[in-house]
Amino acid sequence: MSETFLGVLAAGWGVVMALSPVMQIRRMLHLRSSRDISIGYLTIIVIGFSIWIAYGVAINNLALVVPNCVAFVVGTATIIVALHFRSAAR
Repeated sequence: MSETFLGVLAAGWGVVMALSPVMQIRRMLHLRSSRDISIGYLTIIVIGFSIWIAYGVAINNLALVVPNCVAFVVGTATIIVALHFRSAAR
């Protein structure tokens, strides 16, 4: 396998992985609750995504930048939805 093929495959699968928290958002919206969601865990993951984005930009590697940007946005959206339901529960 070529390096380019592996890069495209990894970036494509990274986008799929980055979109997976959308299922959590969907569940929170359905249950109208975020009590089962760890906001601390999500925050650590989002910080990690931002570090990978910075590294990808530094080495000019879109295979790192694109999936981690998607993951950052989806992770941040998950945190926002979770916080919304936490504040609504009070």
